[in-house]
Amino acid sequence: MKPFLNENFLLNTETAQKLYHEYAKKLPIIDYHCHLNPKEIYENKKYANITELWLGRGTTGDHYKWRLMRAFGIEEKYITGNATSWERFAKWAEVIPNAIGNPLFHWTMLELQRFFNIYEVLNPSNAHTIYEKCNLMLQSDDFTPRRLMERSNVELVCTTDDPVDTLEYHLKLKKEYDKIKVLPTFRPDKVIYIEKEGYLDYLKKLSDVSGIRISDLTSLEQALVNRINYFHEVGCRISDHSLEVVMFEDYTEDEIRTILSRRITGYNLSDLEVAKYKAYIMVFLGKEYAKRNWAMQLHMAAFRNVNSKRFLELGPDTGFDVINTNVNIHNLQRLLDKLEQQDSLPKTILYSLNPTDLDLLGTLMGSFQDGKIPGKLQLGSAWWFNDHIDGMILQMKTLANVGLLSKFVGMLTDSRSFLSYPRHEYFRRILCNIIGDWVEQGLYPNNETLLKKIVEDICYYNAKTYFGL
Repeated sequence: MKPFLNENFLLNTETAQKLYHEYAKKLPIIDYHCHLNPKEIYENKKYANITELWLGRGTTGDHYKWRLMRAFGIEEKYITGNATSWERFAKWAEVIPNAIGNPLFHWTMLELQRFFNIYEVLNPSNAHTIYEKCNLMLQSDDFTPRRLMERSNVELVCTTDDPVDTLEYHLKLKKEYDKIKVLPTFRPDKVIYIEKEGYLDYLKKLSDVSGIRISDLTSLEQALVNRINYFHEVGCRISDHSLEVVMFEDYTEDEIRTILSRRITGYNLSDLEVAKYKAYIMVFLGKEYAKRNWAMQLHMAAFRNVNSKRFLELGPDTGFDVINTNVNIHNLQRLLDKLEQQDSLPKTILYSLNPTDLDLLGTLMGSFQDGKIPGKLQLGSAWWFNDHIDGMILQMKTLANVGLLSKFVGMLTDSRSFLSYPRHEYFRRILCNIIGDWVEQGLYPNNETLLKKIVEDICYYNAKTYFGL
């Protein structure tokens, strides 16, 4: 029987152990997609207790954990409600020993080990002791956001930011803190979802921040370019889009002008008009990204806020989203093809929350590689409901089967927590185990020079080159 979560956790062969301990482990982290708060990084926030850092406060926090607590039968007052910090922590301690097979069990243990030097399995009998020990340690300067990232060997993080954001904290960090780069990511979802309530209010905000009164398509484009240029000056090199459903219909520019005018004047749009608008705006933005050598991330197949009662009570991002049916590969192809026809397809990362899409996306992206940029189109890392052992293995083996795993830009946390960096360790161990297994089965030569380069590239160098960071 193997020991639990020791130094060779997830490393089942000698080759895997060598690749991880000698090459993967020591590399810096580029976390190119996360939801960290730049204000907390700038202010170097001190956390009141481990509950705040782990579970969050109110309706802001780790909805991965919240979903598990609800599934265990924990009342909402201990999750997003007004229970005390200790009561909420104690409830999480009840859940964890029962989370067999769930990545949150491993991540919880790794975070306790790596940051707090605690090697016990959290459970109700030791919960209070661990709670007190963690809270005592949190009083030191080693547990501020900056120190937690420095201790994790983080080199760069890219936060997720709306076009109307002032980026004031990114600018302050750029001037005052040089140990870790904190860069924005351009996330224009609210300007794309023309059919949603609040769209017109959002155009007003975009008008105000850009200084351009948005009254038609031309002024909307000018406002977007204004914000893209501003983000670029601050250091942004990546965009991000949440496409719950990939929509694309052929359009003319005159049609889009009419559609936007109808929406601005208060008319409801047909599904066809919405699809035409979204296609146009995505192509417009893709062209702007390509001009600046940005990478475009497309996060697809999330079905959000499915529990309407809870959504009204708690709002978005509180743990009530699910995997959607497959990405519409035909519409996605039309989007990529439209950009390609105009020589304006940017570097693009394709993520799907539905794992049955991986082969589709892997073969689609292979049809749009340009022979100039290595891995120009990427199969996004196992994301959200898929960033567990099986999901990471499936994503990497699919990429290896239909593309080039060696050019993969690697892992991201997609997290709101400064304790999440062991997820990169988790990924690196799984990667090394996959490759080590292939070598020991005789499926790849035991050539240390080649293996070292492949592992180091996937863990670090590919992302550094790809994003130009």
